Amino acid sequence: MIRNLSRAVRRAYRHTVDLSHPARSPLGSAVENCVVYHRGGRRPGDRSPREAIRETRGAGRDGFVWIGLHEPTEDEFADLAELFGLHPLAVEDAVHAHQRPKVERYGDTLFAVFKTVRYVEHEQLTATSEVVDTGEVMVFVGHDFVITIRHGRHGSLGPLREALEALPEQLRKGPSAVLHAIADQVVDDYLDVTDAVQGDIEAVETAVFAERTARGDAGQVYQLKRELLELKRAVIPLHRPLQILVEDPPPAVSPEIRPYFRDVADHLARVTEQLTAFDALLDSILQAHVAQVTVAQNEDMRKITAWAAVVAVPTMVCGLYGMNFDHMPELHWTYGYPVVLGVVATLCLVIHRGFRRNGWL
Repeated sequence: MIRNLSRAVRRAYRHTVDLSHPARSPLGSAVENCVVYHRGGRRPGDRSPREAIRETRGAGRDGFVWIGLHEPTEDEFADLAELFGLHPLAVEDAVHAHQRPKVERYGDTLFAVFKTVRYVEHEQLTATSEVVDTGEVMVFVGHDFVITIRHGRHGSLGPLREALEALPEQLRKGPSAVLHAIADQVVDDYLDVTDAVQGDIEAVETAVFAERTARGDAGQVYQLKRELLELKRAVIPLHRPLQILVEDPPPAVSPEIRPYFRDVADHLARVTEQLTAFDALLDSILQAHVAQVTVAQNEDMRKITAWAAVVAVPTMVCGLYGMNFDHMPELHWTYGYPVVLGVVATLCLVIHRGFRRNGWL
């Protein structure tokens, strides 16, 4: 079932034109969705967060409310924080982006931060191309609520919500099922981005080792390393939070959901291995590029040296005859100058042939 969910989410993403959702919901300036789920089903109708949690708690412990927000301000989030009793430290982290991936427990509430990534399409990689765009998704999980806060222009949870609603048995497992689905989607996006980055690395590798463009472009390699570092900052710190969810999960995580985080951790380990390999490969490509540039410079120096040796012969002979001695062998000989010119030309040809035979020219 979890595998089907991941595939459904990816299909939904491929068929979604705009995932940024810049428009604001009438539910609030930052609220994108406020939905009540009861026994795995979505209850129809629009409602405010206060009405939603009142309805959820009035229906017993068989449901929860899922509130989605996009880049709320402190004032916009203050009422929700008070309504659900969220810890001030977690609220501060949720409002201000640029947090590291983490999982923290505040009483009965779990607070998780995930870094989202998106591959930026480009026709050709340059020294200034943006390859990886990052954002963040913060998740508050309680026994009867889920609050998601999204930062950035990508990483919409709309397709994920629709995929989950198509699996009511999964939604019946409560808010922690949403937490797992978000973590699974984030890590699956890591896999997709790393596969796309691999294409850029292969293109750079081909350019560096191609015979006609042996010198390549070091700027492309450096840019890829910078973008790869951005991706690693999103991926590597997530290991510890997933380890907590697998080995020592907070009470907010349902026992039915805990085993599924192992699958997410396995996918994350695969991404980490790929990134490590990419980093090593880019280092090798950069070293190969530097070696090629050095070899090319050595070849240029050998050619310059060889031509300098060839030109040194007529320079030396002309220098000798420029001393204006009174007694020179051919000054009064009719064929003197032609013979000297012939000797100079012969010596130059012999030296040139020797250099060509040794590969200097």
